[in-house]
Amino acid sequence: MSLTAVLASVNARADRTSPTGLWKNMDDVSGKPRALIRITESGGMLLGRIEKVFPGPQEDPNPRCTKCEGTNKDAPVVGLEILSGLSREGGEYVGGQILDPDNGKVYRSKLRLSDNGKKLDVRGYIGVPMLGRSQTWLRQE
Repeated sequence: MSLTAVLASVNARADRTSPTGLWKNMDDVSGKPRALIRITESGGMLLGRIEKVFPGPQEDPNPRCTKCEGTNKDAPVVGLEILSGLSREGGEYVGGQILDPDNGKVYRSKLRLSDNGKKLDVRGYIGVPMLGRSQTWLRQE
């Protein structure tokens, strides 16, 4: 096996143990794709930005976060940071926030990899994790 193949194999395995990469967000109600989110790590904290949206036939192809507050008010959804401040704790990433561009609200969040790193279980909640909603995101790269 060549050195390049070995390194590529190691990198592929590393990707499955970390949520960094590109993920497809699936709507928790309709089950349809909503966006592509790029998760990166900086200083031990995860960040996630929307790279692409999949609007429905009656939706704006270039949506803005009209219900957001502060610096995100009316910001384009593409490029919007929706995940921030998550750090690893055991098998989960916790302590961060997730922004829902549909309603402009910010929730506490936690993430957990599943299905051998192919899926990301994303939970946004207020107070305790039982009071929230979940989505499953699918790894794209």
